[in-house]
Amino acid sequence: MSESVNVSIIYYSSTGNVHALAQAAMEGAEKAGAQVRLRKVVETVPQDVINTRQEWVQHLQDTADVAVAGHDDLEWADVVLFGTPTRFGNPASQLRAFMETTGPLWFQGKLAGKVYSAFATSSSPHGGQESTLLALANTFYHWGGIIVPPGYTDPVQAQQGNPYGTSHVAGGGAPGEAALGAARHQARRAVEVAAALKAGRTV
Repeated sequence: MSESVNVSIIYYSSTGNVHALAQAAMEGAEKAGAQVRLRKVVETVPQDVINTRQEWVQHLQDTADVAVAGHDDLEWADVVLFGTPTRFGNPASQLRAFMETTGPLWFQGKLAGKVYSAFATSSSPHGGQESTLLALANTFYHWGGIIVPPGYTDPVQAQQGNPYGTSHVAGGGAPGEAALGAARHQARRAVEVAAALKAGRTV
């Protein structure tokens, strides 16, 4: 890759499934030669609710060292990948809360022209993954972003099967190799497109 590409992977995960996809995306982006920041958004659920699920408590402890996303992560990036669980067919409120703080950046045009892509999980098949990814794309449109989905551009997509973005059914357990491979491919594809765009701008 001749052009250096900066990638921010910004996600929300309560029990670890989205985090696993985010880590796989980081691997894919780094393998493509990008500089990568992995960032979580702030947890907004009260601790007493979190305490009702031991896996939620454990995941927060396990990821305590992951930096929290800020506006500088968006400004720095050429590519931004967002990850979220599905909540009634929409992104999790924690991720939306972060995205809704970005008005000042949007107003200054600092979110336009970047490559955006997204990945999601749901607890059951047909649990809203595609509508969640499309809902995130609505924001990318407003930002003036360049949306890069995985499509069917790699054999792994025949296994994973979602051209909108990597998705995983969490009710079946942690993401397997098909979903992780899809996340790696999605990130790599986004980096390649961003690199081509940057190279074109320098001609």
